[in-house]
Amino acid sequence: MSSITVLGASGFIGSVLVKRLQELDREFLAPGRDEKLAGRKLGDIIYCIGLTADFRERPFETVDAHICHLLPILRDCDFDSLLYLSSARIYQGHGTLAREEDSLQVTPSNQDYLYNISKVMGESLSLAAGKRTRVVRLSNVYGEDYTSGNFLSTIIRDAISTPMVTVHNAPDAEKDYVSIHDVVDGLIRIAGEGRQSIYNLASGINVSNLRLTQKISELTGCEITFDPPAAGISFPSINIDRMRSEFGFRPRNLLDDLGNLIESYRKHREEQGA
Repeated sequence: MSSITVLGASGFIGSVLVKRLQELDREFLAPGRDEKLAGRKLGDIIYCIGLTADFRERPFETVDAHICHLLPILRDCDFDSLLYLSSARIYQGHGTLAREEDSLQVTPSNQDYLYNISKVMGESLSLAAGKRTRVVRLSNVYGEDYTSGNFLSTIIRDAISTPMVTVHNAPDAEKDYVSIHDVVDGLIRIAGEGRQSIYNLASGINVSNLRLTQKISELTGCEITFDPPAAGISFPSINIDRMRSEFGFRPRNLLDDLGNLIESYRKHREEQGA
């Protein structure tokens, strides 16, 4: 069994992945961003370096994380395999069900597509490198990411700290959410055993903003309303048959997890003295 090298171990997914590897007593490396990697035996690399909610304000850093830092790893480093973390966001504008083999659409003139385009380029570069590489497309990962600027984390923080919250997004917009715990276990399995080149790692079930906020309101007592002119983007449902058939994947459900997740955020807020 090869050791695992986690690149981006200081981020949300990378840090939880490192903790899980420790729990499993797996051999791993978690080098810092500026550590020299060329000439080292890196085993199975899991490339977790990336930006999320702040990509619009940091376009150059987004491209650097998703492509530029990846290039010398693929070109110069000694590894058994590399698993590139992409995003199910690249299915934006897709049909009703997104599968790994489907063609993708991008709109370069739309600033919101910078993230998608950089991820697609990272995928293409990885798969064209002539080495043993795989891609995993993650949906919206949820968990104890207390400082995240993502939609779910922001709503939870607001709901436990104020009696009323206004959401500036469409109530009928919907997307897929996948647990961080399902993600890290899935990444370890794919890195060591994956037979395909691309995997969707998601729950396979979309949740609308309205249903999500109704549940958060029930659990917190906060009144949550929507800004009437708000617009939102709905994403297609994500097919996870490949994960199910190859690994017996049975993901958690966000709505079932919300109670424990909210309590975790509340406890963290109290510990911070907020």
